[in-house]
Amino acid sequence: MADVSRDLQWGGLTAHSGLEALVAVALVVGTMFGAVQMRRMLQQLRYAETGIMAASGAFFEFIEAQFRDWRLTPAETDVALLTLKGLDIPEIATVRGAAEGTVRAQLASVYGKARVSNRGQFVSLFIEDLLQRPPVQADGRKPDRGAA
Repeated sequence: MADVSRDLQWGGLTAHSGLEALVAVALVVGTMFGAVQMRRMLQQLRYAETGIMAASGAFFEFIEAQFRDWRLTPAETDVALLTLKGLDIPEIATVRGAAEGTVRAQLASVYGKARVSNRGQFVSLFIEDLLQRPPVQADGRKPDRGAA
């Protein structure tokens, strides 16, 4: 912009100074447009993160409610949560500082209370329900299905 200003002062409006002025204006407008787009993207990212946090919290509340309905003991709740997180029996035993046999017995009790016979069925109880529930907006409301 300073170069264009100097060219206009010294030589007046020429094809060269006009082209430089046009390029300078285009750069300023492009920079402003980029800044606006960056701000929009950051707002969308914050909105998405808020939605993920809300959905994650709601899903965890659903899991806790299900565990209460099944009347899981605190130990069974720990084992069930670690199972949902994908840990296998030896890993759960290590994390909890328990014997693998104890973890197997607790997991068998969890499966019995949940009326399933294996890990896949247990995990699918939660995944299936998650897939059947409509998504939740960041403010906890269900989205309007009629909106585009």
